Amino acid sequence: MSKTAFVQLLDLAAGLVLVISFAALWLRRLATVARMIAVQGLALAAVAAVIGIYEHESELVGVAVLVGILRAGVLPGLIRRAVRAGDELREVESIINVPASLLAASALTLVSYATTRDVVALSPAPQVRAIPLGIAVVLIGMLMIVTRRKAVLQMMAVLMIDNGIALVMFLGTSGVPLAIELGIASDVLLAVFILQVLTNRIRTKFGGTDLDQLRALRD
Repeated sequence: MSKTAFVQLLDLAAGLVLVISFAALWLRRLATVARMIAVQGLALAAVAAVIGIYEHESELVGVAVLVGILRAGVLPGLIRRAVRAGDELREVESIINVPASLLAASALTLVSYATTRDVVALSPAPQVRAIPLGIAVVLIGMLMIVTRRKAVLQMMAVLMIDNGIALVMFLGTSGVPLAIELGIASDVLLAVFILQVLTNRIRTKFGGTDLDQLRALRD
């Protein structure tokens, strides 16, 4: 693979991870957001695969396959199962509206570029130049947790944050060992499973997954 093709493919895959974060804020249908998170996991796997192929790292290519299976298949599948288990098909209202969410996400993206400017300047490598994209995905995931009312959407936001952290690791260190990725993936899988159980309990107790209903527990 030539350096030009590597840079183009890397920018395309990493940029897609960020664009999907914006799409998750814009969309309201829960099943569609879950599919977007799956595509984000696939784009993250593509980042790892491109770096692995360019640097001739077979272990990183194996990590890319694992990322694709877990983050584009298993984990989004658990979330879609939680969505299908309830009668809620879309989020009607969030704490802030869609235009404000997108504006906030744009501001967070600028913040990520500003705060990582010195880090990016340390290396001319194309991977390092894309690190701000991963930081932006993490910040947008945090924004989604704060502004969304549905527990299912907050599950997706947790997975988005983890995708952003993984993107930073792939770009900043040219990947992580397969054993470490397995450990991280198992932790995330456990966290999503626990969140799914809690979501089902909330739905059973309150008839929905709007977290504002948890205020009733104060009584």
